[in-house]
Amino acid sequence: MVLNATFSHSPPALYYMKKAGATHGAIILSNILDKEEVLNGTTWSSILLVIIQDLKINMAATGSKSVLFVCLGNICRSPIAEAVFRKLATDSGVVDQWRIDSAATSTYEIGNPPDHRGQACMKRHNVPMKHVARQVTKDDFMSFSYILCMDDSNLSDLNRKAKSVKNSTAKIELLGSYDPQNELIIKDPYYGDDKDFEKVYEQCLRCCRAFLEKNA
Repeated sequence: MVLNATFSHSPPALYYMKKAGATHGAIILSNILDKEEVLNGTTWSSILLVIIQDLKINMAATGSKSVLFVCLGNICRSPIAEAVFRKLATDSGVVDQWRIDSAATSTYEIGNPPDHRGQACMKRHNVPMKHVARQVTKDDFMSFSYILCMDDSNLSDLNRKAKSVKNSTAKIELLGSYDPQNELIIKDPYYGDDKDFEKVYEQCLRCCRAFLEKNA
């Protein structure tokens, strides 16, 4: 078994993994220049998901355009929007021009994968989805050109957070403001069923297509 492994990619991110001593077989996943977390009982596949998430963000960091999709928990609406937009940008041959990610206003689901119903919806539409939920950070307001959210509560939370960031430059909008069918709000499907996730997908597809066309 590999007890120590190093992963390096676009600076400044550098990771290492090691056994956290004799305490419950815990694993440490550490970003040397960021923070250290002890993940008790975490599987290697879960740890790799975290690394994939950071790779996804940093490998696209040189893109000239950037968009962050945001919802309450970052397991339903925003990862669907992220996946849909990434697929549209890929199919249009412009994905290398974009830094694309998603995040939450809350801490409820940090570290969790997308809702299984959302994953099933993306699979039906042949849209790749790989994500680990995270919360919006102060840096997001400075490093992303656009922050697109799903409802008025998200919008209010983001605007409040932005006021605490001295150099906030992101344009904060409702993703639904780009909907050609004028459905401004993308409702949370968490307490719904597959049909609700399908509706989220359809709204995100319309909105993301219009947003991409506007920023071509």
